[in-house]
Amino acid sequence: MNINFLALLLAALSTLVVGFIWYNPKVFGNIWMKEAGLKEEDMKGANMIKMLGGSFIYAFLMAFILQMLTIHQFGALGMVGGDPSKALPSFNAFMADYGTAFRTFKHGALHGFITGLFLALPLIGTNALYERRSFKYVLVTGGFWMVCFLIMGGIICMMQ
Repeated sequence: MNINFLALLLAALSTLVVGFIWYNPKVFGNIWMKEAGLKEEDMKGANMIKMLGGSFIYAFLMAFILQMLTIHQFGALGMVGGDPSKALPSFNAFMADYGTAFRTFKHGALHGFITGLFLALPLIGTNALYERRSFKYVLVTGGFWMVCFLIMGGIICMMQ
């Protein structure tokens, strides 16, 4: 089992696409700006290359970890120390039988959503408590990451 860098790149790219839609003023953009204490003037003049480039790099790092959470075969690989060439023949037999089990968009999306719900949302919520942000901010930002992880998980899991 090899790391599929194309899947990780596409998953990372998907967060930018979702962000363009999610944070559009006609969707949740105005709510987010209000809850984040920002005005439209604050957004003008931003270094978009830095923001989008940094967002892409961070999303790639998240995608790298999401593959471990969405692809069950990584668990089997971990059981043999990460190097299948040093595994017993039973590992190869197991992978021949189950190497593509549950490798669908739907299954990856489920695990991505669960990760968003139980990891991203609480992380955003905890930060929001200390930053004195509203629950509405948590819902908009946490919801964004739940949708992103759903899509990212689906992409990563289905691309074998």
